[in-house]
Order: sequence, then structure tokens, then C-alpha cells
Amino acid sequence: MVLVRVKAAAVNPVDWKVMAGYLDTMLDSDFPVIPGWDVAGVVEAVGVDSPQFRVGDEVISNGRKDYVHGGSFAEFIALPERLVARKPASLTWEQSAGLPLAGLTAFQVLTRLQVAAGDTVLIHGGAGGVGSLAIQIAAARGARVIATASAANHDYLRELGAEPVTYGDGLTERVRALAPEGVQVVADFVGGVLDTTLAVLADGGRHASVADGEVEAHGGTWMWVDPAGADLQKLADLVEEHAFTVEVARSFPLDQAADAYRLNMLGHTRGKIVVTP
Repeated sequence: MVLVRVKAAAVNPVDWKVMAGYLDTMLDSDFPVIPGWDVAGVVEAVGVDSPQFRVGDEVISNGRKDYVHGGSFAEFIALPERLVARKPASLTWEQSAGLPLAGLTAFQVLTRLQVAAGDTVLIHGGAGGVGSLAIQIAAARGARVIATASAANHDYLRELGAEPVTYGDGLTERVRALAPEGVQVVADFVGGVLDTTLAVLADGGRHASVADGEVEAHGGTWMWVDPAGADLQKLADLVEEHAFTVEVARSFPLDQAADAYRLNMLGHTRGKIVVTP
């Protein structure tokens, strides 16, 4: 085990969904529960079973354990070594806290879809925490990226390396205008877009969703993120190599965590919401 002094913890939709009981059939809880999975902090102590880390190391983690109990909205969190990776030096504490869950989701989806140079990739939800990282990862692999967002976020998507399209009615036609022969890969991070995905996917194309299980009936993959520290370390190394950015929408002190939850529940922020002890 690794004991981490928390510098920052990110809020994710899954946090308040766990709190509301939506995942009771998937995750057991041991009360009293401290919420929060994403964390960035400094190693305070290590167990004899954790040789990879030393006191003082700066680390990050998607600290999802086998049951819900001691989360990251706290001054300290104890984590199995297998969930921990080294913090990217180029990111602030707040940015680093926002990387694990969103970044792992993007990294694992694009890895499963075997995104490579020469692919044209459509990302549904490009301005969100997951989508913004997926754009950067796909672009770093040499893919052409098309991503959906509201018109207000199109300049932001261009900065990340994507060609923006507005979501909503007419999306299929707008994507087809950019990729007349279809796209090789579709990554869905919002849900409710399966018809568009199937309409723009080229023959033999690959698609996956983290929000719509119906993709499995249409040759796609429905994914649930694995908090593996080994994958998180690969992602952190990629962040350093390509100077990825993690947008932070707002930071709250820990005693205002309820306000951070409320803002996240609105679902309209661009970037991550974090809390700091």
C-alpha cells in the first residue's frame, strides 16, 4: 500500500452517481464512505509490498478499489501500489488530479480501437474531460481527428488538434462532408449517438462507447475503464512527451466539495472540476 497526502482530487460524474446509488449493483460500499477516485499528491509512507515508490514521490491515481470506502476527497488516501503512477512534471497538481479517470478512459478506448497513423477518428464529445484528452492522444498517434462540440468550443478543439463539427441535427451530413468515404474509428464519450456512428463508419471500421451499451449489438465495444497504474504510467509518459494539456474549469477548497458536485452535475463545464484540501 501507498499512503498519499492529497494535493488535489478531481470530481467525476461517477462520483455523484455512486453517491446517488446508481452503481449499487456494480460496486459494494463499506460505510462510512469518503467519495472521490481521482487524486494527485505526495507519497507519505509506503508498505513493504510497494517497492516502486518512496516517501516524497509525486504521484497520481484513479483510486477505484474493489469496494467504495476511503476516497480521495480527504487529506490522505491509502492506495494499492498497482493503482499508482508518477505525476507528470509538466502538469500542475490540479491538472494532474484531472488526468487519471478521464485520461485512462480515453487511452484505453483508443488503444482497444487500435487507433494509428492514417486513421480518421470521430470523437463524440470532444470538449469534455475525456474527449479533450482523446483528441490529443489520437493526434499524437498520427490520426486525423474530427470531434463534436458546441460552436463555442470549436476554437478549443482546433487548439487540441481536431477538426470541429457541431453536434445535433445534421451531424451525420456534417461529418460526411469532412470525410466522404467515412471514418475508420468512432469513440463515443457522450451516448445517444449510435445512429450517427453507424452512418459515418467506413466498411470495416471500429467503434466503442463508454456511455451506450447498445453498441455491442452493432459490432462495437462497450467499455468500463480499468484503473491500472501501468496504463496510467504510459499515459503520464505520453503527456510529458507530447505536452498534453488538461483543462481545469474550476477549483474548490475541500470544505466546498458539495458545490463542486453541484457544478459537475450540471454537465456544462469545459474541463475538470477539482477540490483541494
